[in-house]
Amino acid sequence: MADGATIGIVVIYCLAMIGIGGWASRKIKNTEDYLVAGRSLGFWVFVLLMIGTVCSGMSLLGVSGLGFKFGWPTIWEQIFVPLSIAFCIIFFGVKLHAITRNTGYMTVQDYLAHRYESPTALRTLSAVAGIIVSLIYLVGQYTAIAIVLMWLFEIPLWLALIIATLVVTIYTTIGGLYAVAWAALIQSFILILGVVIMAPIIIFYAGGFTHVNEFMASVNPDLVQPWMAGGMVFTPAYLVSFGVLLIIGLACAPHVINNLLAVKDARLFTWAPLLGFLIYGVVMFLLKFAGFAGILLVQEGVFTLPDVPNAQDFVILYGIQNAIPHIALWSIFAVIVLAAVMSTTDRLMLTIGAMFSWDIYKKIIRPDAPDTQVLLMSKIVVILSALVTMIIALNPPEMLAFLIWMGIGVMLSTFAVPLLAGLYWRRATRMGAI
Repeated sequence: MADGATIGIVVIYCLAMIGIGGWASRKIKNTEDYLVAGRSLGFWVFVLLMIGTVCSGMSLLGVSGLGFKFGWPTIWEQIFVPLSIAFCIIFFGVKLHAITRNTGYMTVQDYLAHRYESPTALRTLSAVAGIIVSLIYLVGQYTAIAIVLMWLFEIPLWLALIIATLVVTIYTTIGGLYAVAWAALIQSFILILGVVIMAPIIIFYAGGFTHVNEFMASVNPDLVQPWMAGGMVFTPAYLVSFGVLLIIGLACAPHVINNLLAVKDARLFTWAPLLGFLIYGVVMFLLKFAGFAGILLVQEGVFTLPDVPNAQDFVILYGIQNAIPHIALWSIFAVIVLAAVMSTTDRLMLTIGAMFSWDIYKKIIRPDAPDTQVLLMSKIVVILSALVTMIIALNPPEMLAFLIWMGIGVMLSTFAVPLLAGLYWRRATRMGAI
């Protein structure tokens, strides 16, 4: 069980996030403030918001878990996911921001409805699809938060989920995108600094990068290959489709692309793609290497993973627990993981609230609804989305990464073609988009 210092550090972090929500709530005057932060995001807030939005529970727990289970053939993921940030900003950001200056889009569904002249059908279909997919994606995030709290405090899953739900829901509901963006600034900074410090500690504890690779090759030569020669996953053909899935699918996800609508100035897009790719790429590679180190540590009996269906997702937690035996430092790493997961969780919840309150309630059910009512509806839906996903997460998925990939796959099939065709092909039609 965690000691008083550990509990104190985690509690301070959670209270700080709630405090950001309280501060941000004073900036909320209307729906535009709540959903797109008054279109006021500056460069570093935007870049770190993009990193935080893309960096999910899979990034810390799932990425290292995949590295532990499959080795080097999974390294391509560490290129594809950071590229999604660059792809989103380059191919969607500049054009959407230019259009938004004149139209005032609040969500990506606003663009689709306007571009394809389908104020009801396409808007409804894309909003419903976006809500369902975001809920699926959100289950993975709450599962990741629960894993951390269960490991750190030795509490049951249901209690871990309640704590996670309360903290994220409070600051997201009261602060909107202002709270989400500024929380992401802090969360992403904690994530980047923490991974750069903590991941090498695990790797060196296992004997260093070269020793880990030699050990992996001795256990199974397939673990040190660029792809798997046979089987169903991580073959060359699989990796091609996997690249399309992660790069384009994640780039057009509503909770990612909606960030583009909140940027203050299109000139921020000049350097944001490169910095987003490089910063997040470093984080992802370090996490993967920490997962490789876990193979050696488990095989040599340094620690044993728990007897649960998603055991590989615990590998980085147990790695840091053994590499840094002092329990007070575990709490710092726990905060790093919580920061990574919460930065995606809050954005997903806000996106679900936006798609229902703005695209379905305001634009279809009650077009005459006053702004205050739309704002209230958004907050109610944020709370409901948290409760629904918390209940679903009580039976966690066997492998966190695969659940999140499934959500990204639906995002790709739903949004990629209508967005790319709408922005870059004048002959794209409403029926084609539907």
